[in-house]
Amino acid sequence: MWRVRRPSPHPNQSGPPFNALAARRLRAALNMGPEHVAHGMRVSYGLPYVTPDLVAAWERGVASPGTAELTALAGVLWCSPGELIGRPQTLREHRVARGLAPEDVARAVGVALPAYLRMEETEGWRGTDRQSSALADVLGLALPDFVTVTGREEKLADLLSSAVTTRWQGYVRQVAKVAPLNRRVLENVLQVLHQDYQGHMAATLRWGGGGPDASAGGRDFLDRIVEHFWAAVERHP
Repeated sequence: MWRVRRPSPHPNQSGPPFNALAARRLRAALNMGPEHVAHGMRVSYGLPYVTPDLVAAWERGVASPGTAELTALAGVLWCSPGELIGRPQTLREHRVARGLAPEDVARAVGVALPAYLRMEETEGWRGTDRQSSALADVLGLALPDFVTVTGREEKLADLLSSAVTTRWQGYVRQVAKVAPLNRRVLENVLQVLHQDYQGHMAATLRWGGGGPDASAGGRDFLDRIVEHFWAAVERHP
């Protein structure tokens, strides 16, 4: 059973999306200062360059720890790496959030390690359906995350845009191939989105009087169509 939650965007980062506030709160809860954290990372994890100033910079959000630093910081703060990360989006970020090594994921999904690492680097998942299912299991992916990580979000956005601007009934099967949900749920959600889009268009035309900006509300709705879709799925009984 897929666990669906509403996705929320976060700024793009080259490393894992570090949660500076969580790091600061966890350190404070342990009655530790930045100097204690830095000392623990140097002595216990072999990171001699970590200073109290660097720890403070992480907590202020002006710098972000790399993967090894994040793992060490989690160890010093007695938490999992996932507790120090915002909502992951990429394959690598999900793996790091679960505290897994690349070889662990590669072995679990049944692909060679070099091939898996290339997928992480290019952010292009190319596994089979069986491997994709195994990936979802090992990384604990909710369906929105699964769609994003496997590179299906753009396709989903295109299908949803077509569904709400034309006849939604003709897109149920295609959407189901990208986002495997119960057919009844998909039918209800697509119908709701179609009605919402048509409502935005009608309201904007009334307000705009048919001018060049008359469809602005509809365009904004389409720009966020994937977000609207997951929100509607989450609200579905």
